Amino acid sequence: MLEEYKSRTDLALEANEQIKDEGKQSGIIVHENYDELSGLKITCIDITDSNGEKALGRKMGRYVTAENMELATADSDQQNYMADRLAGIMSGLIKSSVNTSAAPHDRIKILVVGLGNKEVTPDSLGPLVTEYVSVLDYGDDEPAGDAHIRMTAIAPGVMAQTGMETAVIVRGIVASSRPDVVIAIDALAARSSARLNTTVQLSDRGINPGSGVGNHRMGLTRESVGVPVIAVGIPTVIEAATIVHDAIVNFTKAFAGSDIMGTMNDVMDSMTEKERRSLMLELIAPSMSTMYVTPRDVDAAVQRTAYIVARALDRLPDIMTTV
Repeated sequence: MLEEYKSRTDLALEANEQIKDEGKQSGIIVHENYDELSGLKITCIDITDSNGEKALGRKMGRYVTAENMELATADSDQQNYMADRLAGIMSGLIKSSVNTSAAPHDRIKILVVGLGNKEVTPDSLGPLVTEYVSVLDYGDDEPAGDAHIRMTAIAPGVMAQTGMETAVIVRGIVASSRPDVVIAIDALAARSSARLNTTVQLSDRGINPGSGVGNHRMGLTRESVGVPVIAVGIPTVIEAATIVHDAIVNFTKAFAGSDIMGTMNDVMDSMTEKERRSLMLELIAPSMSTMYVTPRDVDAAVQRTAYIVARALDRLPDIMTTV
């Protein structure tokens, strides 16, 4: 009997797609819309109770996914439209997370945390965003009564570089600089290769660095750092076993008319997705079972998507101060 295997993905959208065959799940509310100006397909998933948490394997909260196949190849005008739409989503998540009695929305302080290893290209999204974003912190010299957003940024590195949990480093920075909200930027893992560098996930539930590739670290959440954490991530890698699985399924379907391949296709169809993926893990070399794959143009793609996220952050002061 095949060992049960769950495909790895950081996207709540993909986790929801994987359980669709099991019927409608309670505790999960999904809304979709299309933004014509930016070309972004927006999917909002709200996990409202423990049933939803169990079904999707994620904490209660809001998970917003923005998809555009041209995210990493768009021209400057399209990038600006996308940045505006992403900034609007970020603003909504911040406003629903920050206590306005303690920090009015037009005077909050934001700490941008770029998670990941800058020396590893698929993992460099976060550090690149902190380089591209415009920091705005007037410190103690800010004019009284002026409406503006103060923004600072840090790229704390990874545990292999610092010997410290990222959440511990960020908690210390939060205690010292006292931001009202943290926006954590990180590279993610996807289930579908079509979503690599084409999808942005935003959430009000924080993030677990390295979870997508099975490298579990202390979570960056309100509970661990002391202030609300908005997570922004873009998938840059996919598990090798997933690619093998999809290739075999597509191959058998393409030759379903022949006797031999038709029989194989029937066998594959009779198996659940978890059983098929477990079979793939048994077929591939052990060294590939923990391997992740990234597109060959990932360096250019990460730089472009990091630029869009940074521009979205730069637009927050204007959007947050607009009544």
